Amino acid sequence: MIALPIRPPEPVAGPERDQLMGWLDFHRATLLMKCAGLDDDSLRRRALPPSNLTLLGLLQHMALVEIWWFDTILLNADTHLPFASDDDPDSEFNVLDTMSPEEVASVFLANCQRSRELAAPLALETMAARVRPGESVDLRWIYLHMIEEYARHNGHADLLREVLDGTTGL
Repeated sequence: MIALPIRPPEPVAGPERDQLMGWLDFHRATLLMKCAGLDDDSLRRRALPPSNLTLLGLLQHMALVEIWWFDTILLNADTHLPFASDDDPDSEFNVLDTMSPEEVASVFLANCQRSRELAAPLALETMAARVRPGESVDLRWIYLHMIEEYARHNGHADLLREVLDGTTGL
């Protein structure tokens, strides 16, 4: 069972970087809160057919996304993408039995910490080393994109959790 994390408060004022990092950490913890306290079967259950979304799949997806944006795009590092497969572009959503939920949460937390450490010494204006097709992005854009990505998937997690056990408002 995934433990309930301590979620940092919503940042309400402060320098831009503190706001960006604060909101990103708030949303990271929110996703873990949506997963906390559920048994393995519930975390793997596709509760909103025909969607293939599960809480465990969302956690795996965001563990992968952390590495993709902060390692691969920002630094052009050739870091292993957890839960990725050349055979299935949605493997992080479809392959749910290679690790326990606790192991997935551990990978997720480690990847979040790695992202923090990689971004910490860089200015928000630092351009990503790897260019997306047709456009360059900077670290500020990556922070904003990650906040948007988490917010969207936390909305999915809200619905999944409510269907699974009736819990709302986490």
